[in-house]
Amino acid sequence: MRAPVILHHRPWFFLAAIVPLVAATACVKNTAQQSFERPPAPVQVAKAIAQDVPTYLDAIGKTVAREVVSIQPQVSGRIIKIHFADGSNIKKGSLLFTIDPRPFEASLKQAQANLSKSVALKKQAEANLAREIAQAKWGLAQVERYRTLLEQGVVAREQYEQLRANYDSLKANVEAARAAVRSADEAIKVDSATIESAKVQLGYCFISSPIDGRAGQRLVDIGNVVNPGGSGSNSTDAAAGGSHSLLVIERLDPIYADFTISQNNLSAVQQQMRAGTLTAEVRLPDNPEEPPVVGQLTFIDNAVQDATGQINLRATIPNIGHRFWPGRFVNIRLVLSTIRDAVLVPASAPQISATGSYVYVLKEDSTAEQRSVTLGQRQGDLVVIENGVQAGEQIVTIGQLGVTPGGKVVIEQPSNAGNAATR
Repeated sequence: MRAPVILHHRPWFFLAAIVPLVAATACVKNTAQQSFERPPAPVQVAKAIAQDVPTYLDAIGKTVAREVVSIQPQVSGRIIKIHFADGSNIKKGSLLFTIDPRPFEASLKQAQANLSKSVALKKQAEANLAREIAQAKWGLAQVERYRTLLEQGVVAREQYEQLRANYDSLKANVEAARAAVRSADEAIKVDSATIESAKVQLGYCFISSPIDGRAGQRLVDIGNVVNPGGSGSNSTDAAAGGSHSLLVIERLDPIYADFTISQNNLSAVQQQMRAGTLTAEVRLPDNPEEPPVVGQLTFIDNAVQDATGQINLRATIPNIGHRFWPGRFVNIRLVLSTIRDAVLVPASAPQISATGSYVYVLKEDSTAEQRSVTLGQRQGDLVVIENGVQAGEQIVTIGQLGVTPGGKVVIEQPSNAGNAATR
């Protein structure tokens, strides 16, 4: 029978085997813990700033000429001269068209001749009246003298009655002469009115611009016959004797910018209008980098559109150099008020989560704190932070995806800044 093996006689063997195993296990754990520590996330940051910013409503509108005038003939006649070039800038009072004035000059001369004739007739009537009045006075004197003689019994009654009848005839002649003078006066008035009308008709032969503006394309040529009171669209109609607009002139400076806003924003606009005039910033969509043209809100429609719930507004803006063109779409920003010392950060800083917007704020220990924020309106490349951030704090603008709340970060300079430094 084999003797049993007693293991406790060699305890040092097991201790020697266990100690290295425990040490190896502890080393593996420490190595694993060190391997899970995240390196600092590379980010770019910017300071939150405080400045006055406007509150506004953005809209898409269309520019409209302030004045549009359709030049139409007031008299019939043939166009004998055109005094402008298509598309040219025209001053108020500039001569545009000349209609053949000869028929109207002849009518004016005829009216003037009739007036001269009426004046001569009036002078003759006045001379006749003076003569008839003198004869009537002599007849009256005869009647008075014969009445005295009749009372004295010197003359017969028949002589007195004959003189009295002669006096009545003379008075009738005076009234007839006065009627002739009045008729001559009426004729002079009619002839004078005819002359004025002829002058007006003659003046219509020389068509001038009633406004400063830009001419469109003329719709008639030299030699076309035009008539007042009709409509047409081309020179063929004019050549056939049709009547139509000769030219359209539009005033481009200043110019209107028409747009609409929702009825939900109407109360805010009305409130600010009562406080003062609202300004409108207008930009062309193909030149967003150019500074806006600033005008004034000058019109709010008197009713909301039933179908859309929108209301029409109009701003008047200067248009020196004709930068804006009638009928063109524009971007309009209606400035309502100004927020004093608003906090702004780059628009790339805020992020969106299921609970709302947030930003990462860099702490003094180079860790990033996640803060919920309330966003306001965009201001170019910046955005207003209504609450959650103070001016002067550093906000992560690039690299948010690599940041964990409370995690370490390392600030990197923008590549363009580095390039500028190396240059």
